[in-house]
Amino acid sequence: MNITEPIKIVLDTNILIAIIGTKSPFRWIFDKIIAGKFILCISNEILFEYQEILERKTNQEVAYNLTQFLTIHPFVVKTEIFYQFQLISEDEDDNKFVDCAIAANAVCLVSNDKHFKVLKMVEFPKVNILTLAEFTQQFQV
Repeated sequence: MNITEPIKIVLDTNILIAIIGTKSPFRWIFDKIIAGKFILCISNEILFEYQEILERKTNQEVAYNLTQFLTIHPFVVKTEIFYQFQLISEDEDDNKFVDCAIAANAVCLVSNDKHFKVLKMVEFPKVNILTLAEFTQQFQV
């Protein structure tokens, strides 16, 4: 797929963790966010989760530096959530990503979490859910 304008995406925490490492085969996604080819949409709740999980998986300094970067980077857009759709009942904590994708009018939400599969059955509001492999297949150029 040829991307001419930046596309808005929402990344589940497991995907953010998978793309930030410099040796990750999926680093191209993070690099495209940095370059402005993708616009990462986040909410305050998502940012807090990113920081919490990053602290657990790395350390406090790495988590702080990445969340500060996300806070000031011009191709990371903070999205205000005004309505909670509650489309995922198995793990309600995942709804913050769905609500952000809807509010930001994101092209897709990327997650490998099985709880998001229910979104494929939801007619309205439609959220395009892709696994990391599906996202790579569609958007890696």
